[in-house]
Amino acid sequence: MRSFRFLAPALLIAMGGASARLCAQKVIDQLPDEANFSRAAGQHVQPFFEGWQRMPDGHIVMWFGYFNRNFEEQPDVPIGPNNKFDLRADLGQPAHFYPRRHLFVFKVDVPSDWDQEKRLTWTLTVNGQTSTANGWLQPQWEVDDGVIQMNIGPGGAPPVDPPNAAPKVTGSGDQTTVLGKPVKLTVSATDDGIPKPRVRANRPANATAAGASPPRMPLPPGATPTPRAQLGLRIRWMLYRAPAEGGKVAFEPESTRPVSGGQTAELTTEATFSAPGIYWLRAIASDGLLETPYDVKVTVAR
Repeated sequence: MRSFRFLAPALLIAMGGASARLCAQKVIDQLPDEANFSRAAGQHVQPFFEGWQRMPDGHIVMWFGYFNRNFEEQPDVPIGPNNKFDLRADLGQPAHFYPRRHLFVFKVDVPSDWDQEKRLTWTLTVNGQTSTANGWLQPQWEVDDGVIQMNIGPGGAPPVDPPNAAPKVTGSGDQTTVLGKPVKLTVSATDDGIPKPRVRANRPANATAAGASPPRMPLPPGATPTPRAQLGLRIRWMLYRAPAEGGKVAFEPESTRPVSGGQTAELTTEATFSAPGIYWLRAIASDGLLETPYDVKVTVAR
C-alpha cells in the first residue's frame, strides 16, 4: 500500500532534484508493518518460562510470568481449556492479566527427581490466539535469588554481605460478603531491612556551573518510560483471579509507599466488587528486589 507525504516548500527547495531522482529509482514510501503499532486491546498474552530454581530441601520450582501485549486491556481467562498446564489444569497460574511484562509471577513445585528432558507446558488462549511457555531443566535456565533480584529490581548486583531475604507476610483469612458490601483486608509484612537506604553524596552548590552536564530535555508524557522497581518495603494489592462469569475489584487504598530500609509495613484496605462470584486477591510484599505473595479468597454472594 502506498502512502504520500507532503514536504514543506523550504525542504523541497533544499532537496533540489533529489525527489526526482528517488522517483526515477522507484523508491516507494510505505507504511510500517501493522505489527509494530501499539494496541490498547485485542492482542494476545504470551506466557513466559522465567527459569528453574533448586530449593534448599532439594525440590525444584519452575518460575513463570507473562507479557500482556495490550497497553490497556486486562483479559480474564478462567482456569480451563484456555488457561491450563499439561500436568494438571490448575497449577496456581493467574487468570487476570495486567498490561505489559510481569516477571516471576508464580512458581510451580516439582519433585527433585524431575526428568531433565521433561517439559511443563502452560497454554494460554487470549483474543483467539494460543501461546505456550515450556518449562524444563535446561542448565542455562537455572536461576537463584540473585538472578531474580537483578531482574525484578532496578538493576545492579544484589546485596551479598549480608544477602537480601524476601519479606514475610501475614494477613486476613478467606472472606465472605454480599454484593455492594466492601471487605476489609489487613496485611502485615516484616523484612530484614535490606537493601539498605542509599547514601547520596552532597551535591556541590556549583554543580550546574561550566563543565557540568546540561539538564536533559523532558520527554513528552506519552514517551515517558515505565519506572523500574522502587527500593524499599511496600505492600500492594492486585486481582489474581476473577470469577469465571467476570467481575472487577477496586482497592482503597491499593498500596503503601515504599520505605527504604523498612523492616515493618502494614496495609488495611477495603475491597469492593462489581459482581458476585469467587475472587482470588493477591497482596505482594516487596523490598524492591524480592517479592512474597499472600493470597486471599473472597466469595461474593448476590
